[in-house]
Amino acid sequence: MDNKPSNLELHDTSHISYESLLEGNQKFVEEALQEDPQFFTKLANGQTPPVLWIGCADSRVPADRITRTNPGEIFVHRNIANVVVHTDLNLLSVLDYAVNVLKVKHVIVVGHYGCGGVQAAMGNKQFGLIDNWLRAIKDVYQKHAPELDAITDEKTKFDRMVEFNVIEGVNNLCKTTIVQGAWARSQELHVHGWVYALDTGLITDLKVNASDSTGMDSIYQFEKKN
Repeated sequence: MDNKPSNLELHDTSHISYESLLEGNQKFVEEALQEDPQFFTKLANGQTPPVLWIGCADSRVPADRITRTNPGEIFVHRNIANVVVHTDLNLLSVLDYAVNVLKVKHVIVVGHYGCGGVQAAMGNKQFGLIDNWLRAIKDVYQKHAPELDAITDEKTKFDRMVEFNVIEGVNNLCKTTIVQGAWARSQELHVHGWVYALDTGLITDLKVNASDSTGMDSIYQFEKKN
């Protein structure tokens, strides 16, 4: 799904091997214990992350690294192109656990510019099984086709489609029974949409935040519980 020109310089991964991963783990443990001898003991006692991150599976978008957070601080779910649909039981299970058990305060849908999944969905090439997954993104394109088709610069159009995919994810999250249930019982829960730029490392807040059902079509809203 990634058709980058072969002459571009890529991040070097030649030093990564099966053995190097295990060696890296040893160094990670040593460094963590030097900083806090009780680090792993406290982690083993339980988790109370205030954030659920729903992002793309792309290896260049690690939730902890780009937000400078530590183990136990972000609950993470990732899939191809950060798709949020109501038929994905994997996502719904993660969301249910995060909201109803962990009681996270924030759920963030995080896309990234240059997303291969979004790019593939914008074209007509066949890739195989994943085409069924990308169908949801094609539906997003169709929904915003008038604006997207009016954009003549391909990169600008691509970037805008990435943003629309995140916005759709936020809207779909807000309509889930899980989020609606939390809001119906006045549980604090905020939903956000971000886009990460691979070429700068910076996150853009799309300002599509929601903390209750205000502004949402009433057909999706659960009645408030007393």
